[in-house]
Amino acid sequence: MAKRKSSPKPKPSHRVFSQEFKVSIVCRMLAGENVSALARELKMTRKDLYAWRDRFQAGGPEALRGRGRPPKAEAAGLAASGTSAEVSAETPAAELEAARKRIAELERKVGQQQLDLDFFQRALRHVGAPRQPGTKPGVTGSTKSSKR
Repeated sequence: MAKRKSSPKPKPSHRVFSQEFKVSIVCRMLAGENVSALARELKMTRKDLYAWRDRFQAGGPEALRGRGRPPKAEAAGLAASGTSAEVSAETPAAELEAARKRIAELERKVGQQQLDLDFFQRALRHVGAPRQPGTKPGVTGSTKSSKR
């Protein structure tokens, strides 16, 4: 008897969703729709839906772009417009807080530079001061004492 070859099992197809579709689903989730019911409707896992939501909240719609290299038209559009792939989805309050932190950091840096400038100005005055004559013959003069 000849053995029949069994046909290989078909691999599960990997579904690919457009960015617009993902954004619409995330909007439904954020509007309060039941995630379990949404997952059943789409025949997906809740884990995937929550991952989309988290990526959307972290990076906006651009974070929901599919994996891999973007299509040529999309890549050309990004290069022509000069926009970065990283789109800031921060709220105005978060932007304000980030700006305040940046201002505080810059103020500290300016203060440190002012201290450095004062130090070097004093050092320059000290070096530029006339030398004191030596009291003994053959002794070179010295600079003014740093004690005040």
